[in-house]
Amino acid sequence: MDHYSQLLAFLWATEHGNFSAAARAYDMTPSAISKLISRLEDRLQVRLFQRGTRSLTLTDEGSAYLVSARAVINAMAEADSLAEAFPTRVSGMLRIHTMTTFAKHQIIPWLPEFMAAYPGLTVDIQVGAQFNDQFDQGLDMAIHSGVLPDSTRIARKIGQSRWIICASPDYLARHGTPEHPAQLLEHTCFTFGFSSAWNTWSFLIDGQSITVPVVPKATFAQGDLQRDLALEGAGIVRLAEFHIGQDIREGRLVPLLEQYAHDPDEPIYMIYANRKHLSPRIRVFRDFLEHKLASRPWNTR
Repeated sequence: MDHYSQLLAFLWATEHGNFSAAARAYDMTPSAISKLISRLEDRLQVRLFQRGTRSLTLTDEGSAYLVSARAVINAMAEADSLAEAFPTRVSGMLRIHTMTTFAKHQIIPWLPEFMAAYPGLTVDIQVGAQFNDQFDQGLDMAIHSGVLPDSTRIARKIGQSRWIICASPDYLARHGTPEHPAQLLEHTCFTFGFSSAWNTWSFLIDGQSITVPVVPKATFAQGDLQRDLALEGAGIVRLAEFHIGQDIREGRLVPLLEQYAHDPDEPIYMIYANRKHLSPRIRVFRDFLEHKLASRPWNTR
C-alpha cells in the first residue's frame, strides 16, 4: 500500500479545504483523493476529517496527525534533494529563452563558471526580445522583463532595471545636450522596431506625465544594434540599465534628462512551467543566476 500517496492526499485536502479543489490542483479525480484518505483512516483506525457538503474540517485526531504528516513529507523531500546537491548528478539539456541583451551582458560573462560547476549539463540559450510561451516545445525556463501576459506559468522576480536615455560624449559634443525632453525632437533617435512599451519615452514635466513623440531615424529588433550606433556617436537611445550599465559607469554613454525621469524600475522575471517537480537542472541554474544578480551588477546609481 502506498502510504506516501495517502500522506500527500491528506495534506492536499487539508491545504485546499475539499477533495475537489485538491484534485484539480494535482490533476487527480476527487474520488481518487477520497479513496486515498479513506484508506489512510482505515489504516490508522481514526477519522481525520469531518466531511461537510462543501468543505472539510479536521478532527482533533486529524489536527494531531497533520503535524506528523508534514514532518514526514518534509523529511522525505529533504532526503530526495540530497542527491541533487552534487553537481555531477545534474545532467541533461537546459533550454533557456531570454532577451539577447540579457544573455550577452548578464549571462555570458559567468556562463563558463556555471558550466564548469555542472559538467554533466548542456545549455541551449535561445534569444529574442519578447517572451513567447514555448514550454510545450521543451523550453525549461525563460528570463524576461516588463509586463508579462496572463498565464498559468510561474514567474519569479529576480531583479529590476530602469530604462535610461543616453548618448555618447562624442554625439553630445557635436550636437549639444538636450536640456528639456521636448528638445529630443531635434535630435537623431533610435528605437525598437516592434510595438512595445519600450518605445514610450515619457517624462515628469511640471508634475504631469508627458510622452514625447520621438520619431526614430531607424528602428531595430535588438537593443544591441541601438547600443552600437549610440557608441559610434550616431544618436540618442533609450535602453535598459542591465544592458548599458557598464557603458555608463565607464563613460562611454552619458545619461540624459534624468531630472525628468519618473518611470518605475522594470521587473525582471524568471519564468518556468510548473512549480511541482522542478528539475535539478532548472533549480541549480536559478540559484546560480540569483546569486550572480544579488548585488545588482548593472546598477549605475
